Amino acid sequence: MTVRTTPRLARAAASALALSTALSAFAAPARADEVSKEAILKTYAEIALAGYRDALKGAKALDAASDALIADPSEETLAAARKAWREARPSYMQTEVFRFGNPVVDAWEGRVNAWPLDEGLIDYVDESYGTGSDSNPLYNANVIAADSVTIGGETIDTTTITPALLQDKLQEAGDVEANVATGYHAVEFMLWGQDLNGTDAGAGDRPASDFASGDACTHAPCDKRAAFLDASTDLLVTDLEEMVADWEEGGAAREVLMADTDKGISAILTGMGSLSYGELAGERMKLGLLLHDPEEEHDCFSDLTHVSHYYDVIGIRNVWLGRYEASDGSVIEGPSVSDLVAAKDPALDEEMTGDIETTVATMRKVYDAAEAGEAYDQQIAEGNAQGNQRVQAAIDTLIAQTRTIERVIAELDLGGVTIEGSDSLDSAGAVFQ
Repeated sequence: MTVRTTPRLARAAASALALSTALSAFAAPARADEVSKEAILKTYAEIALAGYRDALKGAKALDAASDALIADPSEETLAAARKAWREARPSYMQTEVFRFGNPVVDAWEGRVNAWPLDEGLIDYVDESYGTGSDSNPLYNANVIAADSVTIGGETIDTTTITPALLQDKLQEAGDVEANVATGYHAVEFMLWGQDLNGTDAGAGDRPASDFASGDACTHAPCDKRAAFLDASTDLLVTDLEEMVADWEEGGAAREVLMADTDKGISAILTGMGSLSYGELAGERMKLGLLLHDPEEEHDCFSDLTHVSHYYDVIGIRNVWLGRYEASDGSVIEGPSVSDLVAAKDPALDEEMTGDIETTVATMRKVYDAAEAGEAYDQQIAEGNAQGNQRVQAAIDTLIAQTRTIERVIAELDLGGVTIEGSDSLDSAGAVFQ
């Protein structure tokens, strides 16, 4: 495995979207006698480490921008914090492929990217949100405005918002997964507020004055709202620091991965398959398309779902090819599962790589449409035939690449690989019950 530095001038002018045209320049797969499973796992672990380091770097920039907003609330500092949130997402989303199959990551992931969230737990909401939920007693708790909340018969003091309160008491409070108080989406809600536009144009539009002091404050108490934003961004940094440590030499995630090479290879393909199928194609895309429901889009407050989806598929490609371009311009690359398959069945390797490239291209169309002004929630809207077709095409290619992943698993004779399913794909009728 090598780490080399690439010129930075192209990175300043173009985003990582340009990666989708770069595969043709990759070197041919190594010969069978040059590839070892241990080397493949080392590449995979180094890509994970680099990806989480980049995610941590983005989270620190987001934390600093949020601190600036709290210190001097204005439309300019709010816009800068929102920009930092968007810029933090691509590096993190490229790490999602490490979640499935890696138990250390899967146990941790809910702290940083859990969704969807019941925003009424955290802050004020519009009347259209409703007054309660049969499944969530804290649906309208509004901990920012409340002095206390009752969780499982215990009264929790919420007069002071702290990281410990968010992480230990409010995150998944009452064992309700929608009670999300930490991570990217809690921060997203704090920065944008509710998106009340349905499938019409427009994202959330929280005013900077929601963080102001004195008479300038809107929707008091602004000091507690600022404390919530501060605590949630601080937690994001510390959580990502933990995951960086887990992938360093001697870290828990790396140790588990390297303990058994066959299980490690299985973990790679479990991650690729489960993210492709059950998670992305199913829960994050097909469900929202079936229901034409903007509440089912991944980044529903900011209308930046297209960014998350696109970089998920880039992450899948990274681990398949054993290549990651870091934010500092360095490139981490080495032996990969693609090389292993190419040594046994070159045609299957070529097919798998081609399927991933097709997925990148179809998701790029969803991305480009959103960047041109047709947000993801508009693309899945009822009656938008072209938008629906564009999203469905991306779903179809994710499903197709999963079927090829299953053939790769069979070719490598791997056990212990379970690709997560989704009712949205496997039993669509259940979605409407």
